[in-house]
Amino acid sequence: MDTTYLLDWANLLLRWAHVITAIAWIGSSFYFVFLDSSLTKPTSPDLVSKGVDGELWAVHGGGFYHPQKYLVAPKQMPENLHWFYWESYSTWLTGFSLFTVLYLFNAGTFLVDKSVYDWSAGAAIASSLGFLVACWFVYDIICRTFGRKKNGDLIVGVCIFVFVVFAAWLACQLFAGRAAFLLVGAMLATTMSANVFVWIIPGQRKVVAQLKAGEPVDPIYGWRAKQRSVHNTYFTLPVLIAMLSNHYGMLYTAKSNWLVLVLLMLAGALIRHSFVARHKALVQGKRQPWEHAIIGTALLVGLAVWLAPQPPSAAAIAAAAKPVSFAEVKSVIDQRCVLCHNAQLQSKGVALHTPELIKQNAQNVYQQAAVLKIMPMNNATQITEDERGLIKRWFEAGASVN
Repeated sequence: MDTTYLLDWANLLLRWAHVITAIAWIGSSFYFVFLDSSLTKPTSPDLVSKGVDGELWAVHGGGFYHPQKYLVAPKQMPENLHWFYWESYSTWLTGFSLFTVLYLFNAGTFLVDKSVYDWSAGAAIASSLGFLVACWFVYDIICRTFGRKKNGDLIVGVCIFVFVVFAAWLACQLFAGRAAFLLVGAMLATTMSANVFVWIIPGQRKVVAQLKAGEPVDPIYGWRAKQRSVHNTYFTLPVLIAMLSNHYGMLYTAKSNWLVLVLLMLAGALIRHSFVARHKALVQGKRQPWEHAIIGTALLVGLAVWLAPQPPSAAAIAAAAKPVSFAEVKSVIDQRCVLCHNAQLQSKGVALHTPELIKQNAQNVYQQAAVLKIMPMNNATQITEDERGLIKRWFEAGASVN
């Protein structure tokens, strides 16, 4: 069976699994951050005597729920204890597998853009893996160095922001734009999962072991788990927008594309903070702070205005009025597309080496090359804007092959 066909199936199934597990992880993460932000001090003497630090009443699914949080831990270990970690691990494993199938197996096409940085596929692979590892170590050093100092949260936040800006800039200087956007999202996602694997779950296991042994529980484990969980929730929307934005050529092909990525992720973090702050404000009876969401939305609007295409020139308007012959379109496709879409190599199951196949796949060609502008991949064959416009006018005129 054709290898490309099998890789497409692997791509589809891994992407599906990745989305499913990510929904499970993000959903539980959002819920627990909401819960932490919405807890109120118990007034019932029996709850206070048990060591309950916060409680919440909620209604859902036809019933009432009464979650309670113990700090540092309950006096006795409950018989049934549910752990939240497979969601994180499964998300990272499926995501890395998808990255391997799509990017590492095709590094020369997906990671390398010689117009950005001319290097070998092997070097690009090694560097991309280095990004994932280096981000975690730098982030972890920042947290352990400044996390418990006075104004530690602010210092850590500023240091992480500066590092992410640098990483986004560096990725866009080394890798193809689409890969750079994905890679920055993947490095933050790796840090999120490493937080769970290295600190949160091991710390909770130590608390459980101390409880079972009848020893005093060290509060550092709860403090650190809370710190890293809060960081994870702020990383979530930046990671999601980085993963989604690499499907939009207008973003990753823009001039100063690293700044586009930074502003997108910053908007996501501000919008996420707005929700976290809103939960706390509701519990405390304070004004709901929408200003962070407003600033984040304004950043997105500003990006849309900044990246908007320029109005066509008089020459372009005049050229657009001229009818396009199929011979002109076929010449562009033969030169820019057939290299990867031919009888021997039918990338994504699409071949374009005959007029009949061009007609059959006209919709795909129009969408990918003229509308989304994501093909050719990394513009490896150097298609021009005029040539994209030629395809666009040909399709919109009826896509005739006569």
